Amino acid sequence: MEKTLGTESETILVVDDDPGIRNLLQAGIQMAGYQCFAAESPTPALAVLEKYAVDVVVADIKMPEMSGIELTHIIKARYSADVIIMTGFIEDFNYEGIIKQGASDFLQKPVRIAEFIARLKRVIAERRSRIDLKLNLEKLRRAMEGIVEAISVTVEMRDPYTAGHQKRVADLACAIAQEMQLDEDTVYGLRMASVIHDLGKITVPAEILSKPGQLSALEYELIKSHVQAGYDILKQIEFPWPLAEIILQHHERLDGSGYPRALTDGQIMLPARILSVADVFETIASHRPYRPSLGLARAMEEIRENRGRLYDERVVDVCLALIQEERFNFPS
Repeated sequence: MEKTLGTESETILVVDDDPGIRNLLQAGIQMAGYQCFAAESPTPALAVLEKYAVDVVVADIKMPEMSGIELTHIIKARYSADVIIMTGFIEDFNYEGIIKQGASDFLQKPVRIAEFIARLKRVIAERRSRIDLKLNLEKLRRAMEGIVEAISVTVEMRDPYTAGHQKRVADLACAIAQEMQLDEDTVYGLRMASVIHDLGKITVPAEILSKPGQLSALEYELIKSHVQAGYDILKQIEFPWPLAEIILQHHERLDGSGYPRALTDGQIMLPARILSVADVFETIASHRPYRPSLGLARAMEEIRENRGRLYDERVVDVCLALIQEERFNFPS
């Protein structure tokens, strides 16, 4: 889509089957300094929306082809424009109901042009604020990604194997979360936690991390300390997601046999439940410095046998379905 006339001012589209109202509003909008298109019905209006980046649509509520409410639904589904609805049948509609349908404002006909322009400017100002907020949030998200990436690189420099493990676990955890239809922000936070979930292993001697055979009781306690260490490193950073807590909980088990706090079923957050299944599955299925891969079949057996006891039932079911139906594969 493109702006018309080579300017950066907002573009308004007026949709009304009354030519007198169309012309009046278009003249007022242009005098206020905005670009303006006009359409006599929804079909040509949608053609304009396809071609140009329209910021605000001003639509009558009763028109041929479809109502202004139906047009609003299409606009909100396909485009980023705000919508102002107008009607002369004020007794048939109310402000709250129209706003719930997706409109940004609701005006009664006959329209007083000064009031209309004032309301239009308010909608535009709110729109600009939302856009600025979105840009600032995107900058914040990029900054958070940079922090997490820096942490991940630190882990990779200390132990290249651990970094690869974390990335594979993150891929599986996010595939499970998406299949469970968790919201985008929760999935994003889960990925951030997953790619650094073993951060605390930088405090564990490398020879213990890669030791073949049985660990001593003391060595195992050192391994277990990595979740608390990771939590302690991250807890002072104000991420938009509970990364430190997810990492702290990813070795907890439903029956209370996990660590470090022996949490039980209702005390373990869902992202940590997902991460724990993905972590166990990848650990078994993938190669280790001290042993070859035990295979997908053994990994599936582990989570299936302990479904509902150690691991969340729904998470296990989704993980198994993804693997069995070949809708997820670890990158080679």
